[in-house]
Amino acid sequence: MPQWSDYTTGERIKILRGKSIKQTDLAEMTGLSLPTVQQAEQDKRLTLQTLMKVAAAFGVDTSVILGQQAPRRAMEQSDRAMMRALSRAVHDTAVGILPDEDGDPATLEELGEITSRCWELYWAGCYVEAGAIAGPFVRAAATRVREQPVGEQGAAWGVLSDAYRIAGYVANLMGSRDLAYAAIGQSQAAAQRASDDLRQALVMSGRAWVYLRDARLAEALDLAEKAALDIEPRFSRATKEQLVAYGSHVNFAAVVASRMGNKELVADYLSQSHATGARMGGERRAHGTVFGPVSATTQAVGINVAMGSTGKALTLINGLRGDELETLSGAARNRYAMDKALAYADAKMWDPALDVLEETLTGSPGWGRHQALPSVIVQKIGKASTARLRRVSELIGVSPTGVSGFPPATRKTAL
Repeated sequence: MPQWSDYTTGERIKILRGKSIKQTDLAEMTGLSLPTVQQAEQDKRLTLQTLMKVAAAFGVDTSVILGQQAPRRAMEQSDRAMMRALSRAVHDTAVGILPDEDGDPATLEELGEITSRCWELYWAGCYVEAGAIAGPFVRAAATRVREQPVGEQGAAWGVLSDAYRIAGYVANLMGSRDLAYAAIGQSQAAAQRASDDLRQALVMSGRAWVYLRDARLAEALDLAEKAALDIEPRFSRATKEQLVAYGSHVNFAAVVASRMGNKELVADYLSQSHATGARMGGERRAHGTVFGPVSATTQAVGINVAMGSTGKALTLINGLRGDELETLSGAARNRYAMDKALAYADAKMWDPALDVLEETLTGSPGWGRHQALPSVIVQKIGKASTARLRRVSELIGVSPTGVSGFPPATRKTAL
């Protein structure tokens, strides 16, 4: 399997350009002549000036063009532009650099509507769109804090905490770990300024998710457990909103425990998750998250797959009805589909695994570009070298015999 450094500089430029950007487009984006772009891709001539302009157009560091570090998986031009703008918004507002407002700053009510819209996009799996709104949202929320009278800033700090948390979630999912840490840190500081215990617990859980994706499992579990404990409601008088927050927190704690192989802890948290879902009676959205009995069951499927309990996972899958899954958000439904496909693959049920994988990736191509699990499933199916396996592999940009986001190193044609 070729590594990013195995390609020539010209091949790396072609790969980053992809199918959606033509050479003439790249020339216009960089201000370079078409012959200059062609010479760079043919490894005939690449000056420092050309290198810097090409890197800026793709939104990557020059070291990526030169092969010193690999680009983040599945990042397209629009993704990189969004992440660059989001990073600037987070870092600028963190040091107090705010835009000059031509008109009145957004009201708390307007910012609340933006919060809801961002979460809707996020849970629908529209991560680039959510991130594109999150950048201006962070700036607007920070401006609202500045404009609020002293002593009346609590609610504004709360909204700013939400804005940073959304930015952190998008960055974490897109693989920008440094930005995720920075955004979630700012979210935590804003939640503390808001004196909002629930928001602080939500941010704590978000930080645990960043730790999980950074393989800091022990720290992730500590935070996840503390977040769940801090908001554990008394079920007899808990509101649906409190149950949503608590259920999603214990679900996540079960996920982290499963990554550590702690079966006893996993069973305990899954039991609490199912009990909370049963108490709610249906799916509910609150505080930027979604939870209910179906969420509890679908999460249990993924956890059992991760723990190697394929039989338990398949039993849970067989007990779920299609109409129940429709109550989930788009992203949660797609994630469950991947867990389902992986369970089928583990059971060597190749055709059902490919059925689920192809249907999901065809229906949600934008979501699929930012997921690693489809590649894992294709690799598991591996030797089943069918036309459909090749078709599914093309949807996620991998080779049927190995996982790679790039074409074979011997391929010389423009992508």
